[in-house]
Amino acid sequence: MPAPSTAELVARAKALFAASFPGETPTIAVAAPGRINIIGEHVDYSGGFVFPMAIERETVIVGQPLVGGASSPVAIVATDSDAVSADTRIVEFSLTGLARGQPKWANYVKGVIANFNFPAGAPVSFRAAICSSVPLGAGLSSSAALEVATYTFLEALTNNGKARDESTFVEKAKACQKAEHDFANVPCGIMDQFISALGHKDHALLIDCKDNTARQIPLTNHNVQILVTDTHVKHSLDGSEYATRRAQCETALAAIQAQFAGVPFLGVATMDQLNAVKDKIDPVVYRRAHHAIAECKRTLDAADAFTANNYELAGKLMVESHNSLRDDYEVSCPELDTLVKLAMECKGVYGARMTGGGFGGCTVTLLETSAVDSVIAHLKQGYPKAESFSTGPAAGARVVSL
Repeated sequence: MPAPSTAELVARAKALFAASFPGETPTIAVAAPGRINIIGEHVDYSGGFVFPMAIERETVIVGQPLVGGASSPVAIVATDSDAVSADTRIVEFSLTGLARGQPKWANYVKGVIANFNFPAGAPVSFRAAICSSVPLGAGLSSSAALEVATYTFLEALTNNGKARDESTFVEKAKACQKAEHDFANVPCGIMDQFISALGHKDHALLIDCKDNTARQIPLTNHNVQILVTDTHVKHSLDGSEYATRRAQCETALAAIQAQFAGVPFLGVATMDQLNAVKDKIDPVVYRRAHHAIAECKRTLDAADAFTANNYELAGKLMVESHNSLRDDYEVSCPELDTLVKLAMECKGVYGARMTGGGFGGCTVTLLETSAVDSVIAHLKQGYPKAESFSTGPAAGARVVSL
């Protein structure tokens, strides 16, 4: 089923706002997309290279400021979210003493508010309605879409939008990343927030997470598409698995730094350096670091391959990435492995891999446009729960028309 357009999501959000706040009319509308990561998984927090693109699934917020300023409580309402029930959707909270609470989705909004630089330090209260077409728990960054949409909404609310240059987007991404650290208790890297803020239509983004610099890579060949397939296995990164792997990478880096000078991040370490300390670290820690170092090279090679329209090489690197995530990093699952295997059985497919944090969620498949329907049918036959959609690279966060 095609995703609702931005205008359709805005209309839904306006209807929700009108039903929730009778007699009031929103004056601001913003949108921010989810994302897939084509390659470069679980390396952003190691200062590595990632290669995401914004997708044609997004979160829209409509709302208005409140006359009472910071003295009035924020009131938000959301739909298209299985975290929100029909009779308890409106959430109110004070701008003073922001703290985590229930429902969980509201913590992302609170966290962004807490990390937003309000003019003159004076927070502004508001009412807002939220609608999203980004599937929850599918590894498509529904949380980052909500965070970046909230930040963009606050910019519009306070007339605090700055010139659209890269430093502005990095500032936004860092604030949203900190919101997720502080209010969702997820020690994520910056990739998801970065691409949601800085995505360009018809481009993927090669991000160097050492210094948060980025390069737009055109993806304009309409004979090639990316297919996203949802396992419908929900994942959560607020448990121990994500934090454990991040800590294991830090352990490997510390061992390398003890022997080699000038290695600030695992993402810039070499395989020779890792092998030199192999006997000094746990075998599991070694495998985690092996993935991180190899994945960074794969990501750079894949960006070059896409630039040269060498889809055979790009697809090969995607499969290698999945195998590494499955075997070295151990964040795949049988459902993801099955979908990758099924995709690679199809004519017209260049490559496939899991995308996102893992433990469920989605795969991405690079394939010829002419093969999309037959591949979807094959995936559905071999994995009946599979739900697929093709997507092009979408625009990043922006103010949209009411």
